[in-house]
Amino acid sequence: MTKTLTILGLESSCDDTAAAVVRQAEGARPEVLSSIVFGQTELHSAFGGVVPEIAARAHAEKLDICVRDALAEAGLTLKDMNAVAVTAGPGLIGGVMSGVMCAKGIAASTGLPLIGVNHLAGHALTPRLTNGIAYPYLMLLVSGGHCQYLLVRGPEDFSRLGGTIDDAPGEAFDKTARLLGLPQPGGPSVQAEAEQGDPKRFRFPRPLLDRPDCNLSFSGLKTALMRMRDQIVAEKGGLTRQDRADLCAGFQAAVVDTLAEKTRRAIRLYLAEQPGQPTVAAAGGVAANTAIRAALETVCAEAGAAFTAPPLRLCTDNAAMIAYAGLERFKAGARDGLDLTARPRWPLDQSSPALIGSGRKGAKA
Repeated sequence: MTKTLTILGLESSCDDTAAAVVRQAEGARPEVLSSIVFGQTELHSAFGGVVPEIAARAHAEKLDICVRDALAEAGLTLKDMNAVAVTAGPGLIGGVMSGVMCAKGIAASTGLPLIGVNHLAGHALTPRLTNGIAYPYLMLLVSGGHCQYLLVRGPEDFSRLGGTIDDAPGEAFDKTARLLGLPQPGGPSVQAEAEQGDPKRFRFPRPLLDRPDCNLSFSGLKTALMRMRDQIVAEKGGLTRQDRADLCAGFQAAVVDTLAEKTRRAIRLYLAEQPGQPTVAAAGGVAANTAIRAALETVCAEAGAAFTAPPLRLCTDNAAMIAYAGLERFKAGARDGLDLTARPRWPLDQSSPALIGSGRKGAKA
């Protein structure tokens, strides 16, 4: 095995086209040599959300450019790579296919080993890339499409302690923004409004806190906000700027309180494993929310566990996390053939029952 590994990573699971190069020498911390991300916000802004067909086309147009720029930024060529890693799911199938086909082309033309990576594993392993934390740790993966508590014991050893049974919090933030006429992506827009609002004016439900488990639900919270908005409009003939800010503040407070309490419960289960240095990590786009981070830090401090979260640029979708997850799989001896399949659904924990309904394409989570 080569003592220093250099991996090219590709990511195209939703609306960010990305490529990155990550290197790790034996006994040293991994380094992100380059990370290129082409966002698609402007392409989807008129539609109030991501349009899969538009996203897939944009990925196909940008992936080769991303690879070129990532290699140039790292000052390397494909000949310097030990393998190419790519998101093989879950995600919007057109985008995932674009990335997988690009990676297959690179592998076929260069002879580089191909490593398929679960997008969720990329997020879940990011704290090892950025902070070098040891297994096992507790991960709150909280993003636009996913929300789950995971015990991370190894690069392919995940146990789900709980997760959302319907909307992910990022999806709820996006829908709240649309309901209130705020721009997408909804997370930053709602947070900015909430900072100007009164979180106590509107008391929204804290879903599933009456249940002892670590599962979450955000669909009803979004509906409660819509009904309150409609009530205000009926009474006053419209929303003032302060009404909107207070609605955002109340909504965000409900999400924060729910995640804080469910995290307390997840930590208790995690500590039963008796980790030597208990660490709780959060990753995914919603982990960039400052109110959520502050609440999680408080909960971890109360439990005597360290808290860590990646920098913002590595919370949202990126290829550095895919390259690093591929690097860990590569070190463990994993290799994929040119028959690697793009998967729209791909649970990390294969042994736990699905939280969200399964269909012909498999379980969502």
